Order: sequence, then C-alpha cells, then structure tokens
Amino acid sequence: MDSLLDVPGLRVGHAQRTDDGWLSGVTAVVLPPGSAGGVDVRGGGPGTIETDALDPSTLVQTVDAIALCGGSAYGLAAASGVQLWLEQQGQGHPVVGGVVPIVAGAVIFDLGRGGDFAARPDAAMGFEAAAACVGLEDAPDGGLRGCVGAGTGAAVGRALYKGGVGMASVRLPDGPVPGPPGGAPVVLPEGIVVGALAVVNAAGVPVFPGAVVAAPPAEGEAEIAQEAASAGEGGGSGRASGRTGASGAPGPLNTTLVVVATNASLTPAECKRLATAAHSGLARALDPSHTLVDGDTVFGVSTRAIELDRSSEAGRVVGLMSVQVAAANAVREAILDGVRSATAVTTPAGTWERFPVP
Repeated sequence: MDSLLDVPGLRVGHAQRTDDGWLSGVTAVVLPPGSAGGVDVRGGGPGTIETDALDPSTLVQTVDAIALCGGSAYGLAAASGVQLWLEQQGQGHPVVGGVVPIVAGAVIFDLGRGGDFAARPDAAMGFEAAAACVGLEDAPDGGLRGCVGAGTGAAVGRALYKGGVGMASVRLPDGPVPGPPGGAPVVLPEGIVVGALAVVNAAGVPVFPGAVVAAPPAEGEAEIAQEAASAGEGGGSGRASGRTGASGAPGPLNTTLVVVATNASLTPAECKRLATAAHSGLARALDPSHTLVDGDTVFGVSTRAIELDRSSEAGRVVGLMSVQVAAANAVREAILDGVRSATAVTTPAGTWERFPVP
C-alpha cells in the first residue's frame, strides 16, 4: 500500500475534530510488543514527551507506541490517553501490579487554526486515536492520509498552504547486494520493509521532483521572520510572536513529525541511527528544514521481526546501511504524500488552500 502499515505488526489510528473552533487531532502509531525505538530531534522548537526513555542507555529497551499530536505543548497530554488504552490491552513494561506502557510523542503547532485557541487535544482524544488503530488488513483505502489525526490542522510554507499526514514504504531487495570494495556481495534477508508516516506542518515548502521553484515567496515573509527574530521566540513548542500570515494562520509556527519503522531487527542504538539517517529524507523534501521555528523530530522503530546478517562486519554494515538508505527515501516520499493528500479547509481563522503541486 506504500504505507507505514506495510511493516507487519504496525497499527495506525487517528482522532480529530473540525467543528466548534476545532482544527486539530492525534495520530497514534501502536507497535508490536517488544519493539525497539530511538529518536532524533533536529528542529529548534520541539515539543516532545518521553524521548529520554528511548535513549539506548536506559533501563527499558522497548517502546509500545508513538503519539503525534496537535495542540503544541498542550497537546502532549494526549500521549497519556494512548498510554491508558495500551494499559487496557495489557501491553507495556511489566511491573509489580500491572504494566507501564512506554509511549513517546511529539507535537505540532496548530493552536487557533480552527478559530478557538483552547480547542486542542487531550487524553480522551489520545485514547480515541489509539482505540481506532488498524493494521494493513483493515486499513481503509486512503483513509489514513491527508487532513486527519495530527495532520488535521497542519500547514506548510509559512502557514500559507494546507499540510497533512502522508505515508510511504520501501521494500529492500531480496538476495545479494554489493558489499565493500573488493569484497563479496552481501545477502539481505527476505522481506525487509521500511515504512514512514509524516505529519507535515513545515515552515518550508515541499520540493517535488522536476520543480524548478517549489513555491512563490510569501507576501510579508521578511516582516514575519524579522518580527519572530526580534521577539526571540520559536515555533514547535508554541512560543511565538502571534503574528498572522496571509491566510489568518498564526505566524511562523511549525514542525514536521515522522515515524520511520522497519521489521529488520535493530537495537535501540541502531534505531536512533535510523532516525538520524531518515532526517536526510526530510531535508530533501522540505526547503528549508530543521529551522529555529520548526520542531522537526523523527522516531525510528524496529519490530525486530527479521534478523540481519551479523556474521561478518561487512554483512552488518551493509545491512544497516541498506535500511538507513531506505528510511531516508521513505521519509521523503511520505512528506510529499502528506502535501499531495491534503485538502483545502476554511475555518473562522482563515483559509488554507492545497499547495500547488507541480
């Protein structure tokens, strides 16, 4: 399906509201028990939760879900709803008396885009998103992309165009691939898939293949940037000058969030490196990226289903590099898919048209 769900065992669910001043939502990515995770935060204005739990040196070496949320820092509360749903399913780190699900998360800034600044995700919406999770066999055709979940209130290009949720996947070749110079080819295990889901709410504009200019410069862009700089305030966590763009959207407040996953068995440290490599795809898809007013964050996860060849150093390196290259490609395509899948929306706060895709 060219989807994150092409990685067996992963499930995705969305919850959102678009009425009564709302334009926001939550996306939950629920992982199979025993999955490993890592994270790499590159943006200057992130809003995150439990990212320290993904450090390779910590006690718990597994992660149960990733919560991607609207609502800026307020929206981090939605991650607790995902956690409560997982507890009901009995999934989490076992402790005396029960389980503690490990749920990492991050937020985008969409406050006020529906007209009501106080309309933002909470634990109940996080629970709803997790409860709506479906796998590949149950996924509606196209129903998990576009202006849904955390992408409901997303915008791109200095908040002038509509953003959304996109997905993509890459299947690695089965059989031999070139090894190190002068060395024998390395055989990759059969069935390795890398998938990505992106919530595109970027300050930059998407860079589509063959496009000479991604988008015309926005009227007043220099003034918006100057005002943000003079205020000394960033974007992803919700600290902003309050300037509005041409559409009436709150001014340079952004973040692209990504979950990149594979069924290749990786350690938590290798998941972190997967997330780091995947940022290359983000940089290829958005210009600019990783700015002071973006909270760009990539989560890398492994379901640990297929063992890579680690019998030799060449096999280990080629296997890991193959997965990392696929991750960058999948992330790039997921981001562009999120822009393509977005639809125009009008609220009391303004109108966001689709980005003019070449």
